[in-house]
Amino acid sequence: MPTSIIIADDHPLILKGLKDFLLEKDFNVIASAKNGKEAFTLIHAHQPEIAILDIQMPYLTGLQVAEKCKEAGLTTKIIIITFEKSEDIYNEAKSLGIYGYILKEFAIEEVEHCIANVLEEKSYFSPELIEYLEITQTPDELKSLTVTEMKVLQLTAKNKTAKEIGALIGCSNRTVEKHKSHIRSKLKLSSNANSIAIYAKGQEEFLSKYT
Repeated sequence: MPTSIIIADDHPLILKGLKDFLLEKDFNVIASAKNGKEAFTLIHAHQPEIAILDIQMPYLTGLQVAEKCKEAGLTTKIIIITFEKSEDIYNEAKSLGIYGYILKEFAIEEVEHCIANVLEEKSYFSPELIEYLEITQTPDELKSLTVTEMKVLQLTAKNKTAKEIGALIGCSNRTVEKHKSHIRSKLKLSSNANSIAIYAKGQEEFLSKYT
């Protein structure tokens, strides 16, 4: 079944552009809203897998909608889209358990990848935002990886094959695959062959700075 999504933005052109893009990618956009109050009503009624919300909307902001969803015990995963590069908003989004934070200027480029991460139970924040805020702390789940496993993940983010990774870190393809198996296990990723690549891309900004 296609992923069910509700979208909300008070700018008609942005709302239409996002809706058209998601439909073109075969997502199930079940409803759209022009303000926060309408968005929360729709989320509560339909309980989609994902809700993509603008931050600044009439009646309720995207963050206020996320807070109400959390209070109501709704399982819908929230992705925020905004022009704001604010550390306060970033921290509030994290505290509310928001899964995605995409800057509007990169929304069409990033939203599909963001959704893929969210469906894997992984958060995704625009690399440009992370770089702007200079957020360099190691994500909690990565602390369980060994130095070699981190290197494998870093090289995977750079689209290196198992053979290329093996050559770079001095081991066989089979050993690289063993490292990847351990990474999947530690990060609770699916057994899908692309799961590590999808995750690595979501953490690419951090991994690019890892040494």
